[in-house]
Amino acid sequence: MDNTARAIAFYLPQFHPIPENDEWWGRGFTEWTNTAKAKPLFRGHYQPHLPADLGFYDLRLAEAREAQADLARQYGIEGFCYYEYWFAGKRLIERPFNEVLTSGKPDFPFCICWANQTWTGIWHGAPNRILIEQTYPGMADHEAHFHEWLKAFRDKRYITVDNKPLLLIYRPMEIPDIQEVIDFWRRLSVESGLEGLHLVGVCEDPDWVPGDHGFDASVTPRLPLHKTFNWAPWWQPIKKIKSLLKKWRKLPTVFNYADVMRDFLGAAPPGVENYPCLVPNWDNTPRSGSRGFVLHESTPELFRAHVNQAMEMTKDVPVEHRLLFIKSWNEWAEGNHLEPDDRFGHDYLEVLRDELSALRSSPGSSAHRD
Repeated sequence: MDNTARAIAFYLPQFHPIPENDEWWGRGFTEWTNTAKAKPLFRGHYQPHLPADLGFYDLRLAEAREAQADLARQYGIEGFCYYEYWFAGKRLIERPFNEVLTSGKPDFPFCICWANQTWTGIWHGAPNRILIEQTYPGMADHEAHFHEWLKAFRDKRYITVDNKPLLLIYRPMEIPDIQEVIDFWRRLSVESGLEGLHLVGVCEDPDWVPGDHGFDASVTPRLPLHKTFNWAPWWQPIKKIKSLLKKWRKLPTVFNYADVMRDFLGAAPPGVENYPCLVPNWDNTPRSGSRGFVLHESTPELFRAHVNQAMEMTKDVPVEHRLLFIKSWNEWAEGNHLEPDDRFGHDYLEVLRDELSALRSSPGSSAHRD
């Protein structure tokens, strides 16, 4: 769909069993395990989030992946950004994307985000439990990783910016000698016949300057919430009391979506290309219980205002670079999804489609990328 904004949704492939999750969490574990057993923890708390149209799908099935793509396409989403998990040559939860790549289906654009972080038991109350550690053994590993990516970069469905494959790195500053690594990947891309790479660092720090580390742009999801908001001094005593009550009652940290949604899209430093990250909803209590964070009372109409804020920020950007990332398409155990649930149905998707269509038809808008 040729919109004047390029909506790309982060996509979680953790909806099929793997041996490692069987070992860590019990046989047959997937994201649905926590999603389905979630319960409300306070009055008015919306849980569980249960899938509507697509049901409790298994991403080993081509039909499930086709249905997701058909739905996303219908509502104006340009493509999925698949989370990828690479641990010094070992890949996890790779089967859905491998099958998308090898089968050529669904015929729906995609890109990759390397989610380069150690897996721990933090959200389950065991932060010191290492499930699998993210390590960086050196350039040989970075080269092997690049050649794994190259299979995807050469696919006609791969999303590009200025004819360069779009690649996201989730925690860029955790990679040792990141500038050297970036230069190495860029050199390999040209040697492989590509025009280069469009590299985006995912960084929670709004003051991070991607160009200082070899990146072209940044995307800044303002989560987790406890790092995002600075409370006024007069609120501190009340906050301490609420914190004690929360500890006693074992409640999650709760923010009202209407109060905080505008803080998700802060201005980037001058000269920095930063892609807005839309957050329709968030509630990771299915994973973490009282240790979780809740965006309470998110609604489609509030999301509409959030989308409009992002579009206003990017209205003067050339269309090729007018990317809007959405966190996320299907992170159900974090209460963070555009896929229809049994409470709102297609409402969030309809808001996104309506606002993208309105932008496309507005006076002065272009139907072509600059």
